[in-house]
Amino acid sequence: APQLSPEEWLSPHIPAGLHCDACHAIAFQIEEQLRRAEGKVGRRALSESDYMEVLERSCSQGWESYGLQELDGEKRLTGPGLLRQETVAVMVTGGPWPGRLSKMCHSYVGEQGEAQIYRAHRRGPAALRELLCHGEKGPCA
Repeated sequence: APQLSPEEWLSPHIPAGLHCDACHAIAFQIEEQLRRAEGKVGRRALSESDYMEVLERSCSQGWESYGLQELDGEKRLTGPGLLRQETVAVMVTGGPWPGRLSKMCHSYVGEQGEAQIYRAHRRGPAALRELLCHGEKGPCA
């Protein structure tokens, strides 16, 4: 199992070295939730109240399927939407990670705004990841 530093175990925030992974997980979950909601209305654009509700639900979900994995001494978040590691490794899920991902998701929605996030989603998954993760202030820049 990964050896966690006091910051990695006790902090209410995602450690800085994992921000890019966390951002990709959040973008994936937002994209999935919005795509599912649009599927229910025949792929049409959602109303403002609908996409705001979906974004709130995206951030407030459980996040239990995400955890920490250590490969070759490097700690990485792992879970849906993140690059899979082919190597067999021990993964620690639950613990502080779900709450941290939820908090970070809410902060992204607050910083970017629901309308801007939804517009990026409508342009495609790459546009949403670019907006949240790879822009000049993004954690993967």
